Amino acid sequence: MTLKRTHTCGELTAKNIGDEVILNGWVGPRRDLGGVIFIDLRDRYGVTQVVFTEEDDQLHEKAEQLRSEYVIGIKGKVITRGEGNINPKLPTGEIEIEASELVIYSEAETTPFEIKDDIKTNEDTRLKYRYLDLRRPEVQQKLMLRSKFYQSVRSFYHERDFAEVETPVLMRSTPEGARDYLVPSRVNPGKFFALPQSPQTYKQLLMVSGYDRYFQIVKCFRDEDLRADRQPEFTQIDVEMSFVDEEDIYSHHEQLMKKVFKETIGAEIDTPFPRMTYNEAMNTYGSDKPDTRFGLEFADFSEIVKDAEFKVFSGTVKNGGGVVGITVPGQGDMGRGAIDRLTDRVKEETGAGGLIYIKMQEDGPLCSVAKFLTDEIVEQMVEEAGARQGDLVLILAGPNPDVLKQLGQLRLMMGKEFNLIDESKYNFLWVTEFPLLEWDEETRRYHAMHHPFTSPKAEDVELMDSDPAKVRARAYDLVLNGNEIGGGSIRIHDQKMQSRMFELLGIGDKEAREKFGFLLDAFKYGAPPHGGIAFGVDRIVMLLTGAKSLRDVIAFPKNQKAQSMMDNSPDVVDEDQLDELHISIKKNIKDQLS
Repeated sequence: MTLKRTHTCGELTAKNIGDEVILNGWVGPRRDLGGVIFIDLRDRYGVTQVVFTEEDDQLHEKAEQLRSEYVIGIKGKVITRGEGNINPKLPTGEIEIEASELVIYSEAETTPFEIKDDIKTNEDTRLKYRYLDLRRPEVQQKLMLRSKFYQSVRSFYHERDFAEVETPVLMRSTPEGARDYLVPSRVNPGKFFALPQSPQTYKQLLMVSGYDRYFQIVKCFRDEDLRADRQPEFTQIDVEMSFVDEEDIYSHHEQLMKKVFKETIGAEIDTPFPRMTYNEAMNTYGSDKPDTRFGLEFADFSEIVKDAEFKVFSGTVKNGGGVVGITVPGQGDMGRGAIDRLTDRVKEETGAGGLIYIKMQEDGPLCSVAKFLTDEIVEQMVEEAGARQGDLVLILAGPNPDVLKQLGQLRLMMGKEFNLIDESKYNFLWVTEFPLLEWDEETRRYHAMHHPFTSPKAEDVELMDSDPAKVRARAYDLVLNGNEIGGGSIRIHDQKMQSRMFELLGIGDKEAREKFGFLLDAFKYGAPPHGGIAFGVDRIVMLLTGAKSLRDVIAFPKNQKAQSMMDNSPDVVDEDQLDELHISIKKNIKDQLS
């Protein structure tokens, strides 16, 4: 380094005019105006314009060599750009540097895409050259906000006496939910570690150990099918507290959200957050993570149509299903072609059997199945839906809870299609009282909706033997704008209750000992009442920055096939490495790899 910077490329303003400065960075756009060369010099802090004049022939000749993405250092005087040349889009737009020295630290080949915002390059190319993509200002801004988010989170917990404790990355496999990533042990042939899907059991052990307030920003791993909001490795804020109930969890973390939103994007968040039970959310919005920035709440027509001649309605209700709908304001004039296209889309994207509608016209409601329904039933449906002239009522019929989920998807379609969602809002919502268990038709047994350590509500314990499906959990999710950003529960801390839970899940004593023996043993020595929550860092930062995908806010993400395009991982390894680990690859897999 022969020219060590005195300033960054984003901080010089008119108050620095006359100062001699040194800047380091990457060359952006270069303009040769016949004797005078201008370049934009860029680092992660911003852009400063630099000018080379013909007064110094040697310097000017050197500046002619400069190309995009060369790494350079310059020394010079801060001067005003002058009337008419100011760039109001840049914080440094009033000034430029009149260069007196130039050092070229490294040259650069032509990049596979321009280093600027709003490029049209496909994502695979950007991920292959991620180190170049990370130079783009919009990507850097997202990662800088993520860094600020971490600082805000850590200060919040440290101010409240939470201990930051690291838990192991190599643990035992306890398959619950998603598949584990397995790690073979060379020194213990035939045995495997698992990468943690979450530090759940460890943080409970920390409560048994007396660390009553724990948090950690931690990597977690799940081997599952990917989509825009999933990655095989992701980051979460993991939290556990002793001697608390749900109210403590809610109040602490409402304040956390208030702090980080204020400190990262300057948004003022109102507290306390609204609350809604799981059943209310499903029956009102068809989702356990409803987007409450717009209306279109459900109307339930099941009671009205249960005796109708239209068998699609009455038969569905008779078989325990539901007939439900939403009212889309101002869309009563939607044409037949548009409704047909919407019907096809609903069938394809939600799996619904069909779409029925009522158009609220000037001369009265027009129902698509009017010939099968009496005028009285249609009028009652209109009243239940709260529909007015000019509105459109969309109706689905089907088994529960499928029909609620299908209508929830249709609701979101309509919200986006007709710009009903206020993108400027940050609507938080606690969803509470989840079912403790969910029935799996394939395995013919109950599974824990959250995990097997979630405590049932005290008033529902007696139902665990007589009607397990009705038992509510002391579980809660924090939802933001239709995204689950956090979830947790009050845990079981009593050995007898934990054994009872395992029985409901079909986990016998032997299996429980094999999977969770260390935790059950710990409970023998005095476990405090405890509960916690975990937040998805990637998802929260995605929402804070307005990014479209988790990949946009992770420095080195995987693609939708769980592959890193940049370093070509996962990849094959040498036979010698496999032999050391006592692993052999099946012949058909070897054939595919070759």
